[in-house]
Amino acid sequence: MAIDLYWASGCTYSWRALLALAHKRLPFQGHRLQLEFQEQKSPQMLAMNPRGRVPVLKDDGYVVFESVAVLYYLDRKYPEPSIFGRTPEEAAVILRVIEEFQAYTEPHIMGICRTLLGSASPADEERPLSRDALTDAMHVVAREARTIEMRVSRFDWIVGEDYSAIDMVIFPAIQLLRRALTRPEAQDLAGRFLPIEANYPALGRWLQRIESLPGYEHTVPPSWRIG
Repeated sequence: MAIDLYWASGCTYSWRALLALAHKRLPFQGHRLQLEFQEQKSPQMLAMNPRGRVPVLKDDGYVVFESVAVLYYLDRKYPEPSIFGRTPEEAAVILRVIEEFQAYTEPHIMGICRTLLGSASPADEERPLSRDALTDAMHVVAREARTIEMRVSRFDWIVGEDYSAIDMVIFPAIQLLRRALTRPEAQDLAGRFLPIEANYPALGRWLQRIESLPGYEHTVPPSWRIG
């Protein structure tokens, strides 16, 4: 087994793969790319992923990209511990909730974060949101967060009793949003979400559970540890 992961610090999609590798305790060689220097679009990287994005995982010559596909591959290749459920029904719910998050919540979170934090990639074609659009996006995120709050108030994890791929998908986005909302210019938006422990106590406990998992500390974006 020889796993190589090409990733970027602060990239929520890369963080998903790092969480999965840590949970499955899989040894790997990490290759941290600098998005500001467009290293993800080098000839070497484009040969593996023509879209020039991370993460990219290479396992004994096989290459997979797109973060959810990376998680799915790892679960099929290295099934213990499972992150896509143990029955077809569990897998279907996990995949459904991933798709719901990607369709209804993630675009708004990323729009907020892109506007408040800027893009790590100069080639990012997405434009910052207007102030009105920021407010609208925050309303959507707050509403969707209540749905997640309801889920984790009943179980320790978003789907049932086991840590799974959906937790790995949502966690990095929530952490990035928290980081964005600490910016001074986000003060009027932050009150709808922060402090998360007060506004969404079950969600706050869920975040803490993930942060206490073995190996978690090795997944935290190195660029976030500075200062």
